[in-house]
This record gives sequence, structure tokens and C-alpha cells, in this order.
Amino acid sequence: MLEAVLFDLDGTLLDTAPDMGGALNELRAEHDLAPLPAATIRPWVSHGAAALVRLAFGDGDPRGFEARRLRFLEIYAGRLAHDTALFAGGAELLDALDGDGTPWGIVTNKPAWLTLPLLEALGLRSRAAVVVCGDTLPEKKPLPQPLLFAAAHIERAPGACAYVGDAERDMLAASAAGMPGVIATFGYIDPTTDWRHWPHVARVERLAELRPWLLDNGLARTRAALTS
Repeated sequence: MLEAVLFDLDGTLLDTAPDMGGALNELRAEHDLAPLPAATIRPWVSHGAAALVRLAFGDGDPRGFEARRLRFLEIYAGRLAHDTALFAGGAELLDALDGDGTPWGIVTNKPAWLTLPLLEALGLRSRAAVVVCGDTLPEKKPLPQPLLFAAAHIERAPGACAYVGDAERDMLAASAAGMPGVIATFGYIDPTTDWRHWPHVARVERLAELRPWLLDNGLARTRAALTS
């Protein structure tokens, strides 16, 4: 019986690829390099700043890598919410969860100094019952501790929380935490990746598909209990 929903951020709840890709191409322009196509950048967005900088510059100059990574983050911080938005169906889904009194939260590896201002800019920070960032705890996904921390914070058993994500580390963390994992196949998954081998109980091709699945797995009974 599901009582709560936890989301990954990049590539699951929010489409951050336009701003992260824009920041990466700004950095390339500073080095007199042509922009990379959005389709090339998109599958790497969920893997964080280091992976994106390696995509843009390779590993040929390890001494300059950290400076480029920090500069990328500086550029990205200046355009966090220019073009970032909830994925299609996300606004309606969150409204429905709020209307049901169903707690929902975010567990991301993105650091707090980027995550919290982004959520604030989109009006989501105060609505989330819990936000666990990549530096909230010493551990990050694929370890289960961030998911377990989130469940404890909202006073729900791990098995009563669905975790939705678009990366293998998300599903590994969910499995280790004893949470049903739902793969967001619309997210930043490389077309060559076979996600079928990731541990999961369901997949959704659009956020709009998540609510019917939640209702089929007990969320309606949760709503009835909350309103009785």
C-alpha cells in the first residue's frame, strides 16, 4: 500500500537539460569550441557536472578539468531556471498529490546550493514534504541512505514510498532501501542503455502515467484513510 512518492530531480521531475546544456555550451564558447547538439548532451545530464565537462572537453587535460568543472557550475548557477520546467504532466500530478494529502519529496544527488534555489524559483520548495540533496548526508545514491532518510523524515515506511528515477543508480538505491522503484523512461536515458535489467517494479513513459499506477497500488485507500 503506497502512501508517499519520492522523485529524482534531473530527468525525472524537472527537465533541466536546456539550462545545463546551455551552460555547457557557454563554457565551450569560452574555449572557442562549437556548441554540442542538445541530443548529445541530454543523456549525460543526470550524471552531473563532472560527466558533462568530460563530454565537452574529454580527459586530455586533467590539470584543467577542475577549473572547467567549477566554471561550468558558476555559469549554470546563473541560469538555473531560465528554461527548466516540470516535465509534461508534472504540474497536474503534483496538484493531485497535494489535493489527496499525499506527501511527495525529492531525493537527488544535485548539491543543495543548486537544488534549493532551483526549487524555490519554480515554487516547489515549500510544497515538497522533504528534499534530500547530494550533500545532505555523507552518502549519495546508489546507496540507500538518502531514500531511507527521506522516508523517515515524512514518517513513512520505506516500502510505502514509491521512488521514481531515470538512472540505474536510482533503481539500485530504491531496491536497497526496500522501496518500489519506477523508471521514468522519458528521462535522460541513453538510447543504447537497456534499462530493463535495472531493478524496478514499473516504468512510465510520461509523468501522467504515474498517478494511475499509484492509485492501482493503494494510493486511493491512503487518500480515503486521510479523509476519514
